[in-house]
Amino acid sequence: MLTKDAILAADDLPRELVQVPEWGGEVYVRALTGREIRPFEEAVTKETEAATKGAAAAGGLDMPPLKALLVALTVCDEAGEPLFSVGDAPALGAKAGGVIARLFNVAMRLNGLHDDSVKELEGN
Repeated sequence: MLTKDAILAADDLPRELVQVPEWGGEVYVRALTGREIRPFEEAVTKETEAATKGAAAAGGLDMPPLKALLVALTVCDEAGEPLFSVGDAPALGAKAGGVIARLFNVAMRLNGLHDDSVKELEGN
């Protein structure tokens, strides 16, 4: 049976090395803590509320900014330290969409998120 100390000491934030030839190298993408994922959840909620009020494009969430935000939150160095902050998301959003999509998909997988997770957040 696990103890409190064993649980709190566990390294449960996996990292994955992702090749980004478009940027001339590679980066790590990592899982987020429960607290760190909050800005992404809040952004999904905000976009959902805007879409409901008609402020967003018809058809649902404005995904490019959400993808760039999750990439900003999850791209890290070898030690797991973030390379970007939430404030860097707009600049990342101006980078190649294919690269952002690739990193976003890895981030979604590592964080146990999937399309249904985003839809669930929309419902909340």
